[in-house]
Amino acid sequence: MTGSAAGEKVGHGGPAGACRDPLDGAAETAAFGRALLDWYDAHGRDLPWRQTRDPYRIWISEVMLQQTRVGQMEAFYTRFLDRFPTLADLAAAADAEVLKAWEGLGYYARARQLHGAARQVMADHGGALPTTRDGLLALPGVGPYTAAAVSSIAFDRDHVVLDGNVSRVLCRLLLVTDLPTRQSVRQRLIEAGERLLVRGRAGDFNQALMELGARVCLPAAPRCDGCPVGLWCRVRAAGADPTAVPQRRPRRPGPHLQVTAGMIWRGDRLLLAQRPAGGMLGGLWEFPGGKQEPGETLEACLRREIREELGLNITVGPEVASVDHAYTHFRITLHAFSAWSGRGTPRTLACAAWQWVAPADLGAFAMPRSDRRIIEYLVAQQGGVHPPVRPPSRHRGGH
Repeated sequence: MTGSAAGEKVGHGGPAGACRDPLDGAAETAAFGRALLDWYDAHGRDLPWRQTRDPYRIWISEVMLQQTRVGQMEAFYTRFLDRFPTLADLAAAADAEVLKAWEGLGYYARARQLHGAARQVMADHGGALPTTRDGLLALPGVGPYTAAAVSSIAFDRDHVVLDGNVSRVLCRLLLVTDLPTRQSVRQRLIEAGERLLVRGRAGDFNQALMELGARVCLPAAPRCDGCPVGLWCRVRAAGADPTAVPQRRPRRPGPHLQVTAGMIWRGDRLLLAQRPAGGMLGGLWEFPGGKQEPGETLEACLRREIREELGLNITVGPEVASVDHAYTHFRITLHAFSAWSGRGTPRTLACAAWQWVAPADLGAFAMPRSDRRIIEYLVAQQGGVHPPVRPPSRHRGGH
């Protein structure tokens, strides 16, 4: 175990074997809550969404923090609220505007559901977020965690949250070694959290537990000597390895896919295709293409995908860039090729829409990070995205 974080030597750990049970009666529960909140009041990070009581802004932060680390999302939070400062502004926006403002955060279903929920709040609640957990749960994309977080932080409702950080903290505190994703274990943790909750300061209590998990009770290198509630930690009392608690499912490496993208030119315009709204990266615009099949060359893959997606025959030129990108359950290498289209009109066979776009206008479209990296590479290498002079002769008469 490592030492405490700088400036946080406030631990109450004591030697292994000395442990007070945080659930052993009202006095111990209250003492635990005071120690945790005293630490949070003194050492909690000064984050933008902690500087407001606006339920809308708190809601936005909680949605953004799903699947996104604090350090990654702060700039997105500020940018998004500059564009949509009120719930009414968000509800009135076009889908494309919302996706563009969300670009780079990933998990775009969050943005689509957030937008839909804002419109529902305007239509059904006069523009004011529901103040109860059940009311929040009725909104698109709002699950138990978000409902509990927003209702406690924004509306002082006495509900406990249970995210990954809180689950880890409670498992170590109570020496729960089983998988926290199991329903029986999850229910046990919720019940423990409800008993420990400081009534009237539920929002601060929840954020304090999350802060403890993010900065002290870390997965791989916990700072046990700086833990403000170490005196109540059963893992510490048992002298056990905290990194072994709780159990974690072994991660199986996902597949690595080879994917093609066509920078398809007609004169000085590039073809963009919009992904269907209901699928992965739904609503984003991309250089059309798709996954390579076994035994297929990348060029053949691109020609086939464009026929299937847009009903076009293209001539494939040279590969201009490739990037590696990781998603949650798989990785890709995206190969971008110059290509040229014949005279046919694209059709929306496996896409939601298409447009011929001037390279200077590419920044106006919400695109996946992998496609945006292709553009960034070309800008760095050749000063911009420029149409090739003409198709190489060896590719003429393409399929």
